[in-house]
Amino acid sequence: MIFLCTDQNGVSYVFLFLHRHSNSLISLSFPHSFCLFAIGSTISWHKKVQKQEGQMIISLPESCLLTTDTVIRSYLGAYITKWKPPPSPLLALCTFLVSEKHAGDRSLWKPYLEILPKAYTCPVCLEPEVVNLLPKSLKAKAEEQRAHVQEFFASSRDFFSSLQPLFVEAVDSIFSYSALLWAWCTINTRAVYLRPRQRECLSAEPDTCALAPYLDLLNHSPSVQVKAAFNEETHSYEIRTTSRWRKHEEVFICYGPHDNQRLFLEYGFVSVHNPHACVYVSREILVKYLPSRDKQMDKKISILKDHGYIENLTFGWDGPSWRLLTALKLLCLEAEKFTCWKKVLLGEVISDTNEKTSLDIAQKICYYFMEETNAMLQKVSHMKDEKEALINQLTLVESLWTEELKVLRASAKTLHRLQTAFT
Repeated sequence: MIFLCTDQNGVSYVFLFLHRHSNSLISLSFPHSFCLFAIGSTISWHKKVQKQEGQMIISLPESCLLTTDTVIRSYLGAYITKWKPPPSPLLALCTFLVSEKHAGDRSLWKPYLEILPKAYTCPVCLEPEVVNLLPKSLKAKAEEQRAHVQEFFASSRDFFSSLQPLFVEAVDSIFSYSALLWAWCTINTRAVYLRPRQRECLSAEPDTCALAPYLDLLNHSPSVQVKAAFNEETHSYEIRTTSRWRKHEEVFICYGPHDNQRLFLEYGFVSVHNPHACVYVSREILVKYLPSRDKQMDKKISILKDHGYIENLTFGWDGPSWRLLTALKLLCLEAEKFTCWKKVLLGEVISDTNEKTSLDIAQKICYYFMEETNAMLQKVSHMKDEKEALINQLTLVESLWTEELKVLRASAKTLHRLQTAFT
């Protein structure tokens, strides 16, 4: 449970977690002159003055963190220690989450477990027919992610079987695929980073994840900046703001400068008006509108690949990225100018013809994506009418395509302005 306490001046506050079956209190302290109101899934300031840059948002004691140390100190420790080969840190955390969730009221972590989502919206959790509606690059990553989790489950079943003495029910009914998927998503979407540790009873995989109760109330915004890290001196996980907050404003943190496909893949949501939003251009689409008779095309592609210009080519709010335009300029080099390819990679202008041709190709690619996006939005809309049970998943996919369409329209306007210089 969480208690809100105030000092004699009614200004500074402390939140306390009380474990039902424990005599100990875990305190969360916050700076003076403000309080943190937790309402639903948001946190807002209540202050006499605005929050200044560099000040602490929250300091979470190490005792509040759920780490592999927590797991090894628990009833699972003996089973983990004797299992060979040693289980991974991820498996240890997932096993603990599933076991504690199964314990229900008997779990000391019940207050935290109850605020976690019952289900997640990451692509790995979506129905296959919904995954098929994702952009190709995201769909491929989603399928890879699903295969990884399935392999993780298959390789962990023997370890789960070793835990049977701890349970009355059959372990197969407790540590099911859906239960492990829920635990995996909990860690993947919510874990904070800690300094790497190494334990003999765990595999050599990086042990850097910790779950931080209460931080779940801090939502993501791409427009804010924070500094988050574990403070070795105070033994607390601290978040400091580099943004200013006014009284009664919701407090946000930033998961990083991620585009919407990355946010969808890793966290299961889409950020509206995300400044980092972009649309990826695959190699297949990159050469779609280039002349097929170019005898130097294979060599050009090889150069781009060797110099790292074949991936992360994007359209953004400001138009085609520098990397995309650079790749197109090299691909559009005329035969007699091919020896200038190094100058292209250095950002030099080769000729007005090369500049105009690359912009024309970029515009064609942009229009192609706009047509594809509109078609996908229509397809999603029709499926929403036919598949009511999938309405939430489809709405999320729809929002991704909608945001990508906004980016493409902005890019199209930028390309139009750039092309006017050559008319």
